[in-house]
Amino acid sequence: MQEEIENKSVTLIINTSKLTARTLATAFMKFLRYSKGKLKEHHDVKPQGKQTVKELISQNQGVEKTELADKAEVRTFDHIAKQYGVDYAIKKGVSPEGKQRYMLFFKARDRSAIDQAMSAYAASYMKKHKRTHPPIEQVVDPLKEMLPGRKKDRVRDKGMQR
Repeated sequence: MQEEIENKSVTLIINTSKLTARTLATAFMKFLRYSKGKLKEHHDVKPQGKQTVKELISQNQGVEKTELADKAEVRTFDHIAKQYGVDYAIKKGVSPEGKQRYMLFFKARDRSAIDQAMSAYAASYMKKHKRTHPPIEQVVDPLKEMLPGRKKDRVRDKGMQR
């Protein structure tokens, strides 16, 4: 009895460890069906957020362009674009003056998302680059008063010749 149980368990182990051509083929077919379904899902999804200029333009939704001066501005716009769902692409370039500039191409499903994102970006830009100088009118007006005789009435005497 003991020997019979040992023989049955050994044959069971051998049979389950052997992979036949049929089981390999069915496993491979199932994997192919699964991977094709995954590829279809990835192909239908449009990229969102940061992407290449080619991907952005290929979506045919109208792309707008602006320039940014430095990498810090790019990071700021990146943060704001994620908040408002704006798709964008950044391309590094050189301005006519020879300075490094970043060309920013962006689009969104509706115009209001772009407007809100750009107004939020402008507000953050103004917050970072606050004026430390007073407005020019405050500087110039006191100087005008200090200059005596600046606005003289000039009366010309026609009878007087030199």
